[in-house]
Amino acid sequence: MGLDKTVDSMDEAVADIPKGASLAVGGFGLCGIPSALIAALLEQGAGGFKVVSNNCGVDDWGLGLLLRAGRIARMTSSYVGENKEFARQYLSGELEVELVPQGTLAERLRAGGAGIPAFYTPAGAGTQIGDGGLPWRYAPDGQVAVASPPKETRTFDGREYLLEESIRTDYALVRATIGDRHGNLVFRSSARNFNPLAAMAGRVTVAEVEHLVEPGELDPDEVHLPGVFVQRVVRVFPDDPAAERRIERRCVRTEQEGGA
Repeated sequence: MGLDKTVDSMDEAVADIPKGASLAVGGFGLCGIPSALIAALLEQGAGGFKVVSNNCGVDDWGLGLLLRAGRIARMTSSYVGENKEFARQYLSGELEVELVPQGTLAERLRAGGAGIPAFYTPAGAGTQIGDGGLPWRYAPDGQVAVASPPKETRTFDGREYLLEESIRTDYALVRATIGDRHGNLVFRSSARNFNPLAAMAGRVTVAEVEHLVEPGELDPDEVHLPGVFVQRVVRVFPDDPAAERRIERRCVRTEQEGGA
């Protein structure tokens, strides 16, 4: 691929993602999720995905759409979040789930992108995370069908640490506010969250961007993720229904509580 990494459509951007591919997906809750790419992947038809993402969207948006369609086989996440279907599939044995401490998940993605195969962390030491036995998949009768293995441990300065393996995925899907044709990306505020980390972990990273600019327009000091980690850039338009920014849990006060 040349320096111009732009593709013409969301459909083209995800067309070659095969059945059973592993995917790192940016976002936190519904903030900063690549919703247009997820919608295109839903239409594309492949499934059996092994997804690494902080959570799995909600029942009717984001990764929750792929989950509801039965297209996700395994999730590596830090929490179930607001997705009741996620919890239902996990507890019924339809979905394999590896729950990972949030900071550990972030570092596993970053380390994968940095070429670091594994690292030691104190998070989870002395718990079932390190000892093994956490249910990854349940059997239909409620018994544990697949459990997490024990992790290698080592002591540094009198404190126990767990060895955690880094994460590399076949593809990564992320969303940025601004991107140029070389793949340099800028994220807005909290939408930055897991997006740079997911992008680093993907062997082929696809970025949907709200504003596409020409090379040289971005000040190098403003770039949050350099284009070396991005292979495809596609513009998402504000009038695209799949680009809608939704709120995961709207919290407002009533007039009786003193709110407007």
